[in-house]
Amino acid sequence: MTVHNTPEESLIVVKNLCKSFDDRSDGVLNNISINIKKGDLVSLIGPSGCGKSTFLRCLNCLELLDSGYIRIGDVELSRGDISRRPDAKMLEASHKMRAEVGMVFQGYNNLFPHKTVMQNVTLAPRVVKKMPEAEARETSMRILKKVGLENVADKYPSTLSGGESQRAAIARALAMNPKVMLYDEPTSALDPELVGEVLQVMKDLDSEGMTQIIVTHEMQFARDASDYIVFIDKGEIVEYDDGDILFTKPKNNRTKEFLRHFKGTGTAVNY
Repeated sequence: MTVHNTPEESLIVVKNLCKSFDDRSDGVLNNISINIKKGDLVSLIGPSGCGKSTFLRCLNCLELLDSGYIRIGDVELSRGDISRRPDAKMLEASHKMRAEVGMVFQGYNNLFPHKTVMQNVTLAPRVVKKMPEAEARETSMRILKKVGLENVADKYPSTLSGGESQRAAIARALAMNPKVMLYDEPTSALDPELVGEVLQVMKDLDSEGMTQIIVTHEMQFARDASDYIVFIDKGEIVEYDDGDILFTKPKNNRTKEFLRHFKGTGTAVNY
């Protein structure tokens, strides 16, 4: 199934993406195709183990696709089948693609503990982009203000709350000026009262036109904030639609069964 945007108008184009692992006889991702326009906020929902996180890792080239095609901006990556070993050209493309995206992971303890928040955020621009220290600090402070952390720039991660740490991780990813932000259940490890502050950062970035793909179980957020929601099950895109439609009138029985578990949690499913 291909999401409705055309490749020509899309920042991200994925065609027939397949990925499997040695310990699974079935594919983790099976012929995933999706087109995502610049500025879209897309939520990926589905049961645990359905392939959502693997999809993000393929976009970030933390996992190299077995077969298929990915384009992010002007960077293309393709592979005919897994028997074709990654060559220098493919590896070069994967490095370029990784530079186009920022990724925030599930845990909020992945900052360098021996560095301050400012040092965490400035590290990659200084090392990877060879940005002068003064410029890196100025840019990073602007980003920290964007995520509401300008007052903790000189603090160490151990002194931060979970929500602050996750916002610092978002700032660190933004410091590389990515075209796309990817989030793998960024609020799942947070206490409930801290979830809102992280989700608000994503809403603010959406209002600024940042393209974002979020794996989430925060169904109310997915429904309210997403341009559209993609339901994945067993490595396949089963259904996608605007949140108000998907949550009230899902077309596929697999989608209906999944959403039944969320009745009574603020995301009413009426069908």
